[in-house]
Amino acid sequence: MKCEHCTRKECSKKTKTDDQENASVEVPSPAPESGEEKCDASEHRVLAVSVCPQSLPYFAAKFSLSVTDASRRLCGFLKSLGVHYVFDATIAADFSILESQKEFVRRFHQHSEEEPALPMLTSACPGWVRYAERVLGHPVTPHLCTARSPQQIMGSLVKDYFARRQDLSADRIFHVIVAPCYDRKLEALQEDVPTASPGFRGTDCVLTSGEIAQMMEQSDLSVRDAALDTLFGDVREEVRRHDGASSDGCLAHIFRHAAKELFDEDVGELTYRALRNRDFQEVTLEKSGKVLLRFAAAYGFRNIQNVVLKLKRGRFPYHFVEVLACAGGCLNGRGQAQTEDGRADRALLQRMRGVHAAGPGRTPETSAHVQDLYREWLDGADAPRARGTLHTAHQGPGRPADGRDIKW
Repeated sequence: MKCEHCTRKECSKKTKTDDQENASVEVPSPAPESGEEKCDASEHRVLAVSVCPQSLPYFAAKFSLSVTDASRRLCGFLKSLGVHYVFDATIAADFSILESQKEFVRRFHQHSEEEPALPMLTSACPGWVRYAERVLGHPVTPHLCTARSPQQIMGSLVKDYFARRQDLSADRIFHVIVAPCYDRKLEALQEDVPTASPGFRGTDCVLTSGEIAQMMEQSDLSVRDAALDTLFGDVREEVRRHDGASSDGCLAHIFRHAAKELFDEDVGELTYRALRNRDFQEVTLEKSGKVLLRFAAAYGFRNIQNVVLKLKRGRFPYHFVEVLACAGGCLNGRGQAQTEDGRADRALLQRMRGVHAAGPGRTPETSAHVQDLYREWLDGADAPRARGTLHTAHQGPGRPADGRDIKW
């Protein structure tokens, strides 16, 4: 990656001969010609790309590969462009889910008719959160989960934890997110790194899965598949998914955790019941004829409006709702599951769901890296640093407007 202090000759990528590739000593670079400014290596930036877990099934379905093979193909392509590190952002979703689980249990214990702490509404979808903050305000925003979204947490992981591990300042890293929807671009504009100076963004650029796929199709570069990098320096060969066909699996994981934590009930496969349509479904935990937990998934703005209307009227039967702006969930994000004329590509979406379901799964609790990060990076799961890094505060419509606001 060129920097503004480099001359074209020094920074241009050179083609190595076989002898140079196999040589045991480095071939010295030619001395700069008279009048040329010498490259200042300290000004070079490290280019890191994080791939959202909902994007990988898209590449797998589009190129007829498994999710793991698709990740290797994508990683190889990005590195052929000069990217230094390619990460799987699933680890950030681990943190977001774990923090959401703890918050739901806490809200359940605190809930009362006088001071309702429930329902808890998810806050991982930037389109939904922006709508709630900019338009709805009270009584909706107090019910938004305070856990940061996976994209926000990944920004902190890369610009704070990984930067310090590599002995780099945060501004030396240019961080790109590959995401399934365009709303992630708006989220990045307001995404601060809690441990950095105010206004320092964790994500510098967001490209949709479709934009990357278009680059891959138009490229004539010779690409060699490569395994994804990790934040810890080891190599990750297999990509594992969370439960949940169209999202990070937030509803499924929180439901199982709450059932065990609150009622000592072990829940296996969840049974979803479609209500108004297939994008509005509910899951219940019942015992002796009594409903102990009632969760719902509401995808798309038609269903979101119904949720908001019930909440405002005070007739809301749910303890928790997973809210996503895209009908069909994150896999159906407009940045990847669209035909050339802008319509939903249902055949592609069906293939993505099949590929996603076929991949190996795991729960966030089983990630040893996450537990290590709680200790090494955040001073413990319940430490103030963890709270400040992994949680945020949601504001209402009264917040100052800026040029990036959407006219809903």
